[in-house]
Amino acid sequence: MKEVVILIPDLEKEQNIEIDVRINGRTKTMQYRVELLDWEGDKLQSSEKVQVLKHRIEAYDKDWELVEIGPPGDKNISLMFRKKL
Repeated sequence: MKEVVILIPDLEKEQNIEIDVRINGRTKTMQYRVELLDWEGDKLQSSEKVQVLKHRIEAYDKDWELVEIGPPGDKNISLMFRKKL
C-alpha cells in the first residue's frame, strides 16, 4: 500500500481520526487511533520499556493493526493503529 503523510495536531491522550480517501473514484473511510502509552514508572530500563510496549501491542484490539511507533520519550511513546478493512 502506498502511503501519504498527513500532519495531525498536537496529541491528546487518545485521538480517533477518520480520513475519507477516494481511489479510482471509490471513496473509503480509513480509521486511525493515535494513543500515548505511558511508561510504568520513571526510571525504567530500555529492556523494561520494550516489554511494556510489547505487552500493550499484543493485548490491543485485534480489529486494529499497528502502523507506526513514534519516538520514545522519557514519560511515554505514541502508537498509531489503523482499523482493519
